[in-house]
Amino acid sequence: MKLNVKKTVQVGFAFLSICAFWQMYNAIIPIILTYTFHMNETISGAIMAADNVLALFLLPLFGGISDRCKCKWGKRKPFILFGTIAAVILMLLIPLIDNSYYENPSTAKLALFIGVLGALLVAMGTYRSPAVALMPDITPKPLRSRANAIINLMGALGGIMYLVIASVTLNSKSEHENYFPIFLIVAGIMVVAVMIVMITVDEVDLNKQMREYEAAHPEENLEVQDESGNAELPKDVKRSLIFLLLSVAFWFFAYNALETWFTTYAKSVWEMTTGQASLCLTVATGGAILAYVPVGSIAAKIGRKKTILSGIILMLISFIVALAFSLMSDTFSPVLYVLFLLVGFGWAGINVNSLPMVLEMCKGSDIGKFTGYYYTFSMSAQIVTPIVAGFLMEHVGYKALFPYAAVFMVIAFITMQFVKHGDSREGIKQGIDAFDFED
Repeated sequence: MKLNVKKTVQVGFAFLSICAFWQMYNAIIPIILTYTFHMNETISGAIMAADNVLALFLLPLFGGISDRCKCKWGKRKPFILFGTIAAVILMLLIPLIDNSYYENPSTAKLALFIGVLGALLVAMGTYRSPAVALMPDITPKPLRSRANAIINLMGALGGIMYLVIASVTLNSKSEHENYFPIFLIVAGIMVVAVMIVMITVDEVDLNKQMREYEAAHPEENLEVQDESGNAELPKDVKRSLIFLLLSVAFWFFAYNALETWFTTYAKSVWEMTTGQASLCLTVATGGAILAYVPVGSIAAKIGRKKTILSGIILMLISFIVALAFSLMSDTFSPVLYVLFLLVGFGWAGINVNSLPMVLEMCKGSDIGKFTGYYYTFSMSAQIVTPIVAGFLMEHVGYKALFPYAAVFMVIAFITMQFVKHGDSREGIKQGIDAFDFED
């Protein structure tokens, strides 16, 4: 069986739409909360954590529901389509309410903003797990690191599309900007991307091909049968899975704090505009884009775990150097772009390999559920980290951001030492060396 690169890219458009949205959400919503609604960092952090509270329940729920979906389009595509439609409609209301509140504040408008924001987060939560599960639904286990590299590359392209647009259009130093144009552009990106998935990806046929391959290669499954004949994981695999999911949580503690608060940090500490701060994140995302495909190849040679550990070390070093620089200077230097580039390299090493490690430990019929578990742990971290990081920035100082991130990368490095499963199986010809590519 060949890895169909073209189809993997087409599947990746679903992730592109998701990442474009969340890049915009994490950059703009904290600014709206702070400068339009005049909330402090702790309260803003709590609201920014709301999407992760909802995701804690919605992602495994809809991942499991999509596992059992019998739609003729496939298990995942109905959720992707209708979730996107609902999200696009709701997201366009956000800047309209923001503009109206800024011109004429009222409690009713604040309540409406919170209500629409909550509904938007529910809409996004209904299709994130199904969208992510679509790739492993059509890709055999040994190829998932390389396929996930392509998926993450597509996601990074979505993020960088937003960042480039923001760096060009959001350059006002005033307290308030009209964000409707950029929301409209991102909504358009989401619609086009999801239509590509709906038109070009035959989920049912591709899933059938993948199942036929796995049936012919049962030696690549980690699960065992219990006395009743049901599949379950061996105890040592369960232990590895738990420590891997904990590691996922810890590195999201670090990365999401930076992702959530950096634009606010840059405006307050370095007096940068939103567009200038977005350019810094663009460099990090660009670094990830450059690294995604090479990282997939590196993982095929040295293993997923070693690649993840290398990424953790690279990000940790970058955070420590950024901390040292911030203690010495309150002015942003272009030299820091190098650090953001390295952060992108490190995050690519982690992101490409972590989900495939989780899915390597599950059976095919549980892909949506295990994808939900992965996002449960990542979102659990993201429930807490905006609040805690926001509290520290409010009461200790904004310069607490980088040491906060560094501490959690150290913890993630420690917990990864206890992960003994999830790499490609040894002793048989597999991984990228066992397959050809299709264009």
